[in-house]
Amino acid sequence: MAVFPARTTRPPSSVNRLVRKHPGLFGVPFVLLMVAASFGLTTFTQTRYDLHDQKVKHVSKEQELKLDKNRKKFDIREEYFRLSAASNEDWEQKRVPRPKGLPEWGVPPTEPSPQNDSWSR
Repeated sequence: MAVFPARTTRPPSSVNRLVRKHPGLFGVPFVLLMVAASFGLTTFTQTRYDLHDQKVKHVSKEQELKLDKNRKKFDIREEYFRLSAASNEDWEQKRVPRPKGLPEWGVPPTEPSPQNDSWSR
């Protein structure tokens, strides 16, 4: 097997040696830049939300709710009766076919069911 030499053929650059010897020279300025950018962007973000709040505050309460001044009072009982009357008009009664062997209504079963025996105990 070949043994690889510990040294490379090119000597490391001065920047490479500096970062290896002092890794904080790269990391600390990078973190400081990120923190400063975050604080700098908060002003732009705050301006955006302030403008949005101004647009919302200019709308009056009636315009926001789209109400008229002469509107009818709300009565929950009236709405209940109106909705229950509307639901009774839209359906049609249909007979569901029974499975074979099941008696019609009014005809007693031929044998007692086992469920009734367990309840009577």
